[in-house]
Amino acid sequence: MKTHTDFQISNLLGSLRGEVIGSDDPRYDDTRRVFFTGFDRRPAAIVRAGDTSDVARVVTLARETGAELAVRSGGHSRAGDSTSEGGIVLDLSAMNAVEIDADGRAAWAQTGVKAGDYTRATGERGLATGLGDTATVGLGGIALSGGMGFLVRKHGLTIDDMLAAEVVTADGELLDVDEHAHPDLFWALRGGGGNFGVVTRLRLRLHEIDQVVGGMLVLPASADVISGLVAAADAAPEDLSVIAKVMKAPPLPFIPREQHGKPVVMARMVYAGEPAAGEKAIAPMRTLATPFADMVRPIRYPQMYAGPEAPGPAFSMGTNLLLDGLSAGGAETILAHLETATAAIPVVEVRVLGGAMARVADGATAFGHRRAKLMVNISAMDHRVGERAEHEAWAAGLAEALSGGVTTPAYVEFIGEEGEDGVRRAYPPATLKRLAQVKRRYDPDNLFHLNLNVAPDMG
Repeated sequence: MKTHTDFQISNLLGSLRGEVIGSDDPRYDDTRRVFFTGFDRRPAAIVRAGDTSDVARVVTLARETGAELAVRSGGHSRAGDSTSEGGIVLDLSAMNAVEIDADGRAAWAQTGVKAGDYTRATGERGLATGLGDTATVGLGGIALSGGMGFLVRKHGLTIDDMLAAEVVTADGELLDVDEHAHPDLFWALRGGGGNFGVVTRLRLRLHEIDQVVGGMLVLPASADVISGLVAAADAAPEDLSVIAKVMKAPPLPFIPREQHGKPVVMARMVYAGEPAAGEKAIAPMRTLATPFADMVRPIRYPQMYAGPEAPGPAFSMGTNLLLDGLSAGGAETILAHLETATAAIPVVEVRVLGGAMARVADGATAFGHRRAKLMVNISAMDHRVGERAEHEAWAAGLAEALSGGVTTPAYVEFIGEEGEDGVRRAYPPATLKRLAQVKRRYDPDNLFHLNLNVAPDMG
């Protein structure tokens, strides 16, 4: 028997430019799948929006019927917020156009475009916007949460290059938003996630970045190497950004067989400046230990997003910490906990921050904690759903050890299922109070709640 919501969804079929995929469609199981496959939810329908009017119709339907609404850009949500049990998934993946204004150094991009595709499109003109570090992440998800990638020290967060947005609000209205039009909403979108509407297009600043010195440096993991890498990255010119994963070496062909399963540091880096200066900046990292692999070389920037991505695991238990630096003994703590991990892929990712990100005034955007010097992202990835609790306990123990038991700030993008505690870690009190005010204005009934949710009554 069809529910009222089912009937309303079927009525959309003739009015959408996109398509509706229900449970009787042979594509349903593939289409409902998200990156972390352990979120095995069955929405009433997945709507692949073809344009902004489709988005407005779906938002209106969800509001009028009370159906839960999940908005999916790339589907990488650590908390599974890109899908719903019994609700509607609004899939933006077909809305992926990029329009480049090379002379104006800006691009209009639909938010279903993937980070790698956007970077390749802009890279054809020798231009770039700093996004994340994974090609298949959707623009909408990463841009609204902040955007912390290979250019974070050189040009700041993705939101620091956000110039305007098109937003469908909870009442189905399309708003053109920038620093002059709906400035409160424009402020909130830059770091406040998907709490305030469905962002369908973004206008982003482009920087002249073509050839860089970049790639991966693989080193044996020791306390001295980890601490030395963090120190060298922090002391390097702001042209250099480093993202280092401390993990057990996977069986990759460029890592010696005898090292497989042993701790390594897999450091990806980009120096967005003159090649000779880049080689000089990276040199101290190469001398920390004899590398197992050194793939850092002059390349075109889009090559940082090249190559296949591994299949998504069932889940990624963990959290992240924004810190002033590694504490004394922090590197030893990471290695000791890595040794006891039982997940298939335990990873401790370290991102050295500062530079342009830190020069934006506090309160200028909704992103909190601009002065953090380091982000540590703790992740226990596995395909065995029944062991989630064990891996969550491991990640929580490492987080407590690194933080000294003190509640630390966190980055929105890498917070999992932490509820209100996660929200309060992500946003300083004044920022959260202001976000709640914007929420009450644009989404008072909390239609957009599948996210790191700022509820209207928070503050």
